[in-house]
Amino acid sequence: MIYKPHNYQEYAKEWIIEKPSSALFLDLGMGKTVCTLTATQELLHDYFDVSKVLVIAPLRVAEDTWSSEVEKWEHLNYLKISKILGKEKTRVDALREKSDIYVVNRENVEWLVGYLGKAWFFDMVVIDELSSFKSPKANRFKALKKVRPFIKKLVGLTGTPAPNGLLDLWSQVYLLDGGERLGKTLTSYRDKYFKPDKRNQSIIFSWKPVDGAEDSIYEGIKDICISMKATDYLKLPERINNSITVQLPKTAEVKYKKLEKELLLPFEEADVVANTAAVLSNKLLQMANGAVYDENGEVKEIHNEKLKALDDVIEAANGKSILVFYSYKHDLERLSKHLKNKAFKVLNTSKDIEKWNKGKIPIMLVHPASAGHGLNLQFGGNIIVWFGLTWSLELYQQANARLYRQGQTQGVIVNHIIAKGTIDEEVMKALENKEKGQSTLIEAVKARLKKISIISN
Repeated sequence: MIYKPHNYQEYAKEWIIEKPSSALFLDLGMGKTVCTLTATQELLHDYFDVSKVLVIAPLRVAEDTWSSEVEKWEHLNYLKISKILGKEKTRVDALREKSDIYVVNRENVEWLVGYLGKAWFFDMVVIDELSSFKSPKANRFKALKKVRPFIKKLVGLTGTPAPNGLLDLWSQVYLLDGGERLGKTLTSYRDKYFKPDKRNQSIIFSWKPVDGAEDSIYEGIKDICISMKATDYLKLPERINNSITVQLPKTAEVKYKKLEKELLLPFEEADVVANTAAVLSNKLLQMANGAVYDENGEVKEIHNEKLKALDDVIEAANGKSILVFYSYKHDLERLSKHLKNKAFKVLNTSKDIEKWNKGKIPIMLVHPASAGHGLNLQFGGNIIVWFGLTWSLELYQQANARLYRQGQTQGVIVNHIIAKGTIDEEVMKALENKEKGQSTLIEAVKARLKKISIISN
């Protein structure tokens, strides 16, 4: 396929080429992979600025997306990609191949740094989903920090730079500039821009920005971070968010409230125990979906109201393909059992993606973490069902963007099945509030492309 870039894609490509290190906060579905590959191709073979390129990506994206994009576009076909995946011997063999671009999953970054050591030879690194390096305590961050001095050009890609707040930005920006803009340590960044929020005497549980902090942070990073929203540059079809409320049966409601109040739900064989706030939240989400794990790891079924609601969506879809996001293993088991007389598939392989996009899978069950980044599913359908909700804004946005992205020709309907009077309602509120905060960041560092048309034809 011949690549005819939108004006914003050309602008993003030049941004990568011109900046020693940079971040693209491109909205979901705007083609940041092909932008980056096009820039990389020119840096390798036109400018000769770099010689070996490493892409760090989520596993499924590392396996499929980058190589698929190279195969898809005619101007990239000659690029050779080596995948540093699988068992250690396979990874070592992949490293020894003569290639232009090497792709590694982020779980193997620590291994790669340890294996190469001072012999590190990648002078350009692309982090696909920069926000996955938001924790300075994570081994992947610590490992990449060690070899950062050997990297000539670093590019970070994400649609959700601050999924849970501005504190998430420090480690991401540090990898870009070594602490030049937001400080050399998380502590110094936090002390400068934040103040304690929730605390118990000397123990601080959360932080909130001081007055003027947001503007200062945005001003400090705008020279290396470019941000664009899909709605400004692409004529995307309409997206409709739909809430489907289900009422728990009285017996299920009693059990739910008992666990919520007493942190203990007794059964004959074993109890369901929630001894921390995090565990309680998790257990309540499970019960809202219809089942819960007891203390022995066995599944206790509570109700099937969400399954009934899903049946209604399937019937209303009238044969159109549906993407169903589930949260827990017992969700998948119950969904699979419930749909056994229908044609459904669980997303596992690249072939599943291919069949879905050809319209050969009427119902596909997907865990949002396995389809969170980079997968193109927009050609196979336009209906999403959230059977179980997630607290993670990043997972939520990325999962929805599998269908609501460039190339989608139909209006996308995002259905949320919400159990009335349960934690589901709180999760939806939290996602909406976080999304507002994310939008503030995106707007603040947004690229103002004054010399090009806002919408590319």
